[in-house]
Amino acid sequence: MRSPRYLAWLAAGAAVAAAIALSGVPAGAVAATPTPSPRPSAAPSPSAEPGAPTTPSNVQLCPPPVPTGTTQGYVGLCWSASTDDVGVTGYEVYRLTADGFVKAASTTSTLTVLSGLVYGKVYTFYIVAKDADGHTSPPTALINTRAVSGMVVSPSPIPGDSTPPSKPTGLRDNCVADFPGTAFCWTASTDDVGVTGYAIYRLTSTGWLLVGTRTSPYFMEGNLTTYARYTYIVVARDAAGNVSVPSDPITTTALPGFPTPSPSVSPTPTPKSTPTPNCKVAYTQSTWWTGFSASVSITNTGSTPISGWTLRFAFPSAGERITQGWSADWNQGPDNTVTASNMAWNANIAPGASVSIGFNASHTGVSDAPSTFSLNGAPCAVA
Repeated sequence: MRSPRYLAWLAAGAAVAAAIALSGVPAGAVAATPTPSPRPSAAPSPSAEPGAPTTPSNVQLCPPPVPTGTTQGYVGLCWSASTDDVGVTGYEVYRLTADGFVKAASTTSTLTVLSGLVYGKVYTFYIVAKDADGHTSPPTALINTRAVSGMVVSPSPIPGDSTPPSKPTGLRDNCVADFPGTAFCWTASTDDVGVTGYAIYRLTSTGWLLVGTRTSPYFMEGNLTTYARYTYIVVARDAAGNVSVPSDPITTTALPGFPTPSPSVSPTPTPKSTPTPNCKVAYTQSTWWTGFSASVSITNTGSTPISGWTLRFAFPSAGERITQGWSADWNQGPDNTVTASNMAWNANIAPGASVSIGFNASHTGVSDAPSTFSLNGAPCAVA
């Protein structure tokens, strides 16, 4: 006698076959074998909502029985039922896109067939359970799998860029100094055309939340609970909107950061216009064969606080390129001009106080230090 899951799966496959037949694709179903990419280890989940269902377990790739001859892609997923104190009402499946994780399916059963995908392309999913009180379970581990179809055909070349960037690797913390919150770096992805940026997702009690985007391979997030642990993944993206397989998760602790001097309260009224800042910059660097690391100290030598700042300078050589920075929002255009703007936590520099920032850079044989600096458009003395 066939199991209830087997019979339910045949019913789901028949429904998909019927839908395809209505669109003019010949019937005659065969099973296809998925080729999943390695799945990352399950990341620790934040505390679930009170009264939430349990996380769906035993998630498996269930090859969908689809008609032969179609080049449309399909993914079949099945899992073990969640439990709940008031009763599970259904499940939601989320798929990673260039705009983040979007809901791809809702079902009351423990299996689903996702259609309308690109045959042969790798997709990333997770599943949550819902209950009658509106609670959502913690998400499953991310599922990376390739879309399959009833028959492998020789596809016509797809116009434009359809190759995703490589998976971000080498996630590590303790690589950004004195930031109050979480901070981590990773090894840059590669792409046949070029990586345009990265999306960073943080694990919550109900799913993966987009918390920021970067063009450089490092990320910082503030306004978190000090000493709490948070789990993140990184997804690379290219100009055509292709997204990589997510990185393996990293779990890092939100640190308090170094204390910064608070400006003293002045009894005099705040001037209507910001005075021209008086500043001094100390720049030191350590150089190796292909790169160098620089530390920059900005001192307020004036008598009034600096509230918000942007430091500007130019490298002597166009071959000097910043690859990673910390304690400031670093930007370098196609030339050798560099700007560094304050973060929210170090925007104020009291009279006589300093802030320390820095960066790593590559070079092509010349790594001379810049000779002039300006702060908010005004020249600074060089220590």
